[in-house]
Order: sequence, then C-alpha cells, then structure tokens
Amino acid sequence: MTSSNTGQPESDSNRPVEPFTLTVGEEFPVPILLAAPHGGRAYPDGLRYTLRDPDCIIRLEDRFADELARQVAELTGAALLVAHTPRAIIDLNRAPDDVDWSMIMGVKPRKNVHSLANRRARSGLGLVPRRLPGLGEIWKQPLERSELDHRIETVHRPYHAALGRTLERLRDRWGAAVLVDLHSMPPLPRRLHGGAQPEFVIGDRFGTSCDGALSARALNYFASAGRAATHNRPYSGGYVLDRHGAPRRGIHALQLEVCRSTYLDARLDRPSARLPRVARIIAGVVNALAGEVAGLSPGDSFRQAAE
Repeated sequence: MTSSNTGQPESDSNRPVEPFTLTVGEEFPVPILLAAPHGGRAYPDGLRYTLRDPDCIIRLEDRFADELARQVAELTGAALLVAHTPRAIIDLNRAPDDVDWSMIMGVKPRKNVHSLANRRARSGLGLVPRRLPGLGEIWKQPLERSELDHRIETVHRPYHAALGRTLERLRDRWGAAVLVDLHSMPPLPRRLHGGAQPEFVIGDRFGTSCDGALSARALNYFASAGRAATHNRPYSGGYVLDRHGAPRRGIHALQLEVCRSTYLDARLDRPSARLPRVARIIAGVVNALAGEVAGLSPGDSFRQAAE
C-alpha cells in the first residue's frame, strides 16, 4: 500500500496536516475508490476564535466517517481518499463557484453572484458553510477573498484532481471504475419511510452518475443483510457525483449515506463498538460492487474483479 500523512487531530495544532490522504494498493486489487470528503477534523490554529459558537463545527462533520472508510478499505483493498481539511473550511462536495458572495470580503465576480451555480450557498451550506439550521451564522466576520482562493487552490482543486486521476487509473486497469463517496447522516424520521428508519441511503443522482445495475446491487445487498436502505431519498448525491460520475466512459459514482446511530455512541459523538460491524457490512457492498463491474465491460481481465 502507498499513502501519505494520515494524522487527524481533533483540534487546533501547530503540526501541519496534509489536506487529504490517498492510499492505493499495488496494481489496484479491486475497481473501487472509497472517498470520505466530510470526515476531516484537522482544524487550523485560531479557527475557534473566528466562530460564534466553537462547538458548531462538529455539526458539519460526517463524524468519524473517515475511520469507517479506513476500516472498509482495509477489509476490501479498495483505494481510499480521505479528507483531513474540515468541511467548515471548505466543502469538497460543492462546486468551486457555489459561494455566498455576501460573506466574502474583497473582489467579487461581476456576474452570477446569485444564480443556480450558488443555490446551495444561499441556503447557508455552500463551498464555505455560513449558517446552520437552528443556530444561524457560524462566523464572526467575513472571509477574505484571498483566503477563499487559497482554500480552493490548496485543498479543493488538488483533492478533485487526485480523485479524478485515481478513477481514470482504475478504469484503465479494470475497464470500469466505481467511486463510493461515503457520508454520514443524522437519524431519519421513521414516519417518512413507512415506519422503518433507513440506516443507509444510496444516491446516484437519479440514475445519471452510475449504471443502474450498481445501485440495484448495493440495495439488494443491504436487503439481504436485513438492513433498511433507500434510494436517492432524501440524499441523491452532490457535486462529487456530478463532476466525476461518467458512466459512458466507464466511471461510475455512488454516494453512500450511513446513519450515525449505527456506528457512533448515543451522543453521536464517538465511535461505538458497532463501528467494525458496520464497516463489514459496507465492505460486503464494496465487494458486491466489484463483482458487478465484471458485467459492465467485456474482457477477461474483469473476471478478476469478482474474485
């Protein structure tokens, strides 16, 4: 295996941390890339002093989704891309122009300040989150334009470049590649799902980011394991799937949301003893998807994906 820095400090630290870690096995043993874009907890020095409520940033995290992803990768041999930069700093599942320009101090674009490009930013959760439901404003002061540009150039752009290159290498190796973009979600209301609380949600941008056989295989696996899962409701995926999912080119992208109550403690704060079991379930899905890749493209080499 090859990798870079894997440190994940929970709070401010003087030790520099890489914005993300990419770990790949020799010759890509399976055609899967597992990514955790919202698991970062490497908060930079002084960040807490710029927040109205220092505890609010934890609400933005996919709490310990990075640890869940690591265990799944160890079980399956899947390539692994884990963000260390927190979502509070920059959201890797948003487009680089999905910016609430009213929170930016400095030069602003003349056009498209308010458009479809930044619709999520105007709801408070854009490239740099501004507001949280039930809490309001996150930051004490506006963000300098130069700092926004720095975050895009040093975190967002290289992360997506690494993601794209890895998927291309997997596709070249296997003929097809699958991105499993791993996220976590708060417990969903039972009343909205027929009385059963979904533990997992498979998102594929309503069939545009991957072959339907892959989504069906994942859903069938959860059903066979007795775990409740839904399809595209209430999460269908975001910018990562829009940018990287290209089924016609043999690159498929799924978003997998995991209910935090399945692997965290009662406070939804720390990993529980259930985390390894959930990792094994997700590993089963990854292996099932790897097997399904054999049917997406012709050629003898694809038989290895199912072994």
